[in-house]
Amino acid sequence: MHAVVEAVTQRIEERSRASREDYLLRMGRLKDCSPQRGVLSCGNLAHGFAACGQDDKDTLKLMNAANVAMVSAYNDMLSAHQPYGAFPEIIRGAAHGMGSVAQFAGGTPAMCDGVTQGQPGMELSLFSRDTIAMSTAVALSHNMFDAMLLLGICDKIVPGLLIGALSFGYLPAVLVPAGPMPSGLPNKEKQRIRQLYAEGRIGRDELLEAESQSYHSPGTCTFYGTANSNQMLVEVMGLQLPGSAFVNPNTPLRDQLTRASTEQVIRLSKPQGGALGLGDMVNEKSIVNALVALLATGGSTNHTLHWVAIARAAGIIIDWNDYAHLSSVVPSMTRIYPNGEADVNAFHEAGGTAFLIRELLAGGFLHNDVETVVGHGLERYTQAPELEAGKLDWKPAPDKSLRPDVLSSASDPFAPDGGLKVLEGNLGRGVIKVSAVSPAHHRVEAPAVLFNDQHELKTAFDAGELDKDCVVIVRFQGPKSNGMPELHKLTPYLGVLQDRGFMVGLVTDGRMSGASGKVPAAIHVYPEAFDNGPLARVREGDLICLDAEQGVLSVVVDEAEFAQREPARPDLSGYHQGYGRELFAWMRQGVSTPEEGASLFRLASEQ
Repeated sequence: MHAVVEAVTQRIEERSRASREDYLLRMGRLKDCSPQRGVLSCGNLAHGFAACGQDDKDTLKLMNAANVAMVSAYNDMLSAHQPYGAFPEIIRGAAHGMGSVAQFAGGTPAMCDGVTQGQPGMELSLFSRDTIAMSTAVALSHNMFDAMLLLGICDKIVPGLLIGALSFGYLPAVLVPAGPMPSGLPNKEKQRIRQLYAEGRIGRDELLEAESQSYHSPGTCTFYGTANSNQMLVEVMGLQLPGSAFVNPNTPLRDQLTRASTEQVIRLSKPQGGALGLGDMVNEKSIVNALVALLATGGSTNHTLHWVAIARAAGIIIDWNDYAHLSSVVPSMTRIYPNGEADVNAFHEAGGTAFLIRELLAGGFLHNDVETVVGHGLERYTQAPELEAGKLDWKPAPDKSLRPDVLSSASDPFAPDGGLKVLEGNLGRGVIKVSAVSPAHHRVEAPAVLFNDQHELKTAFDAGELDKDCVVIVRFQGPKSNGMPELHKLTPYLGVLQDRGFMVGLVTDGRMSGASGKVPAAIHVYPEAFDNGPLARVREGDLICLDAEQGVLSVVVDEAEFAQREPARPDLSGYHQGYGRELFAWMRQGVSTPEEGASLFRLASEQ
């Protein structure tokens, strides 16, 4: 193992010792009681299988066959989740073939950040993760089940499913992806057209046509944002079948992988002799493996929130220093948009997760002594699935990348580090992703331009007020202010300013996106402005230093004067009513800091 990876892992293990032991003790007690439908009363059990066919009823009366819970985020509006509509029948058929039963246990919400960007609904997005976690727990609460299949793929959905399922971590679980849509309009061309629209050089019709050519069919968006980062991390953790992340939907191979996922989770169940649950597989080493994969691929900055929350659900405490220390040594091995021009389909065709995992294992960056859904160790994950005469098989990854411009080796990477930094100073603490940022823009020192609402920026841009060197501060966007929406709609405007030759940076207590791009952005900054954090005391024209090289985020103002300033207190009531936002007031009030996962949930020791 690489010395830094080993040291970070040991630090996490020590930090988490008490909370992890508490979690495993709770899961052990629950495991001793399973299969729990054995302790249900006759009335309970009759309710649980009343709608089943007679064969399934006969099976469920016995305790020696598995009942698989399907928890799905299916809906028709999300392109990534629409394929899940066909999965239950595939899963039921596969379960019957194993002499078992699969029941659709429950559905969870699933919203699309792409639809809600810049809209009021985006203010529900982050909290939808914890809502999904609670929905997952409700779906599994009937104690009818011996194993779980988790059907979800996009931004908050996979983290929410995992957080909820870890409360039932004594049961085995397999995540079942649906895959990315085929490649459409290249992402770089889409971004170019967005910037032309931001400049007023093309109209809405041209923009809509480009967007429609990019997002054009069932499947995840093809850029390397949060959804596809989810799939990468889950696969490297060994929680889904090897090579299943980026197989396109509605293909014979995808259907066979769904069948095989069902068969495998049944093999892992207690009635089949299985001894390990999800909570055993999600441990300190598998969490570190996920962070390494995130950094090696330039994945979504949203996972500096989500994987913190997932880890804590398993009693494991990680922080941003862990990300930063790993980032300092983990090589950058991919060029997938926004960190390059290719998409995830090109990555998959270049050798994909199998090649990546083999390289990271060989370099000592991944722990191999982990439990996965296909057995001990990650060797199986260096193989990719394919169909031969209709039969599913796995073959070793290619010896060399088939697209060296998209996927490199660990020994000859695109960059020697993962490009994720922690920033800290008198403006608070945040993170920045520089893997897509030119080194010339890693340090920006310029006057502050203040906005308390993201929509104000477009007005200022259109008026020419931003045609200068500046650090744009968009504040009161933290989880307590308004739910911490992504501010991805700002990207084209800031990109235009940078292309015009200005030194531009962004500082915000909100989120950007899994598609954080070429403009240096200090994000997730806390204490947030709503908590009277330092951002609330910044004034127009203050000199701001955003230095990703030195890890500094500061305002160049006399310390005594800065401390005495009255914090800004804008009227935020417009964020709190309408579009269902009033229902989430208790979440805004109780949410933790971004470095604690921006979550409603607490460790047992914190309750």
